[in-house]
Amino acid sequence: MKWLQRLPIILYLGINSTYAATVKVYAAASLSSALNDISKLYQKQYPNTKIIGVYGASSQLAKHIEARAPSDLFLSADQDWMQYLIGKNKVQANHVHLLLSNQLVLIQTKGKPIAFQPSAAFNFAQSLQGRLCTGQMESVPLGKYAKQSLSQLQWLSSLKGRIVEADDARAALAFVERGECRLGIVYKTDALMSHKMQIVGAFPTNSHHPIEYPIALTRQGQKNKAAQQFSQFLQTNAQVKLIFKRYGFLLPDKSLG
Repeated sequence: MKWLQRLPIILYLGINSTYAATVKVYAAASLSSALNDISKLYQKQYPNTKIIGVYGASSQLAKHIEARAPSDLFLSADQDWMQYLIGKNKVQANHVHLLLSNQLVLIQTKGKPIAFQPSAAFNFAQSLQGRLCTGQMESVPLGKYAKQSLSQLQWLSSLKGRIVEADDARAALAFVERGECRLGIVYKTDALMSHKMQIVGAFPTNSHHPIEYPIALTRQGQKNKAAQQFSQFLQTNAQVKLIFKRYGFLLPDKSLG
């Protein structure tokens, strides 16, 4: 809660009086690297606009927006937290569009990969031989997807006491990189970014809900012309699409609105 109280100060530290407009983007941690590159690209084309990114778990960001933290755009790592803000009247349903999708993978540090078969017949608990890290399973999108897959594969109960739940997707990756967990369930995009990690295998897409990243202007953002322009830039610019693809994201064909 103390962090929430400091949030507006943290945001405004990045604002320079030379900028004519500012766009505050709240986005899932797994989007941070791609969005930082895109923000630099945008500010080269529109030097009078400052893009300020705030990254974290979609659950935490949604709660901050609900608590009236200044924000213009919300990019969630699942549909649930976007729907949550619609229910709180912080986002209008007709402003929500599907921006990207992702994949769920199992990772370990580089070396001889463990045995892995994504089927109920496979004894994953025995193959693990240590701890497994992912996001918080009741709130963080990554953890929710992981829980769905582990449940569908009938592995969850056998892993009781061996799962480490991180605050967001990037934190889950860091746990495995530091050797605090033998394996991790993370987004493919995060796995591809790490030079220390290797992908052991992918979880079947039918074992979890679709990993979708919706984007929407907040109520504040609807009044900010610069935010509207940046939102369109994210959804339509050809260079932006190439950046997302380079990081391993999948581009959908249709909007949700």
